[in-house]
Amino acid sequence: MFTGLIEAVGEVLTLEQVPGGARLVVATSLGVEFSVGDSVAVNGVCLTVVDHNDHAAAFDLGPETERVTALGTLAPGVAVNLERALRADARLGGHFVLGHVDGVGTITDVRPEADFTWVTVNYPLDLAPGFVLKGSVAVDGISLTIARLADDRFDVQIVPHTATQTTMLGWRPGTVVNLECDVIGKYVARATRLAWTHPLVQQP
Repeated sequence: MFTGLIEAVGEVLTLEQVPGGARLVVATSLGVEFSVGDSVAVNGVCLTVVDHNDHAAAFDLGPETERVTALGTLAPGVAVNLERALRADARLGGHFVLGHVDGVGTITDVRPEADFTWVTVNYPLDLAPGFVLKGSVAVDGISLTIARLADDRFDVQIVPHTATQTTMLGWRPGTVVNLECDVIGKYVARATRLAWTHPLVQQP
């Protein structure tokens, strides 16, 4: 479980194919605090630390992770958002983020407005039931609020602090990002679909 509040920005050192998947190595100052087996959200994708030192950490990517996320497009030098799993005694900011990416979207517009930045993200139509106006969304692991919503895209407004503490400053039209819908909304959408398609589910 994560919150979508980014702790640090790391830098990809290597992404190499290995038997059964890929090995991602990220330079990060958090390496000294990691232990093997820790869960870390890398651009919003929950991964497990398989090796680390004081300055870097390694993660294994399975074929399914490469297929449904944008991690397979990473290259050396690219910045990534990092967040350690939420501690049970920690204060919850952001929103509940599982690190289970629902799909990838594409940045189509980045435009400044005063000190803020508007970002438009196009998403696959099958994700539409998971988005609501003023609802939460994780974009590359960043907890954001949907300010405008259309059938195949949404707009978010980025405050200066978020822009400077995440990878957002590197977003450009064409940037591919990981998207995770609000988990509460996903459960509601699932229950609604079952109620309509399986009448027995409606019975007490």
